[in-house]
Amino acid sequence: MMNSERERFIAAQRNGDGDLTKFQTSSGRVLDYQQALQEVQSGSIAGVNVFKGKDGEMHIRGDADGDPTNNLDQLPQF
Repeated sequence: MMNSERERFIAAQRNGDGDLTKFQTSSGRVLDYQQALQEVQSGSIAGVNVFKGKDGEMHIRGDADGDPTNNLDQLPQF
């Protein structure tokens, strides 16, 4: 799949603690965190990656490209 065809996250939902719980993709799909994690790991979502946190869990984060405007925390709510 070419990079231009990969989906991106364009919006997010957060819980009361401010943690990301759902993502909306550029094609309009809504993924819960676990679905999003699986899709990021499989390489079908562009601009993000998965890392193992200090809590031992896997987490999604934006690629480190030096541009703070595309960080996941900057995504609009939906």
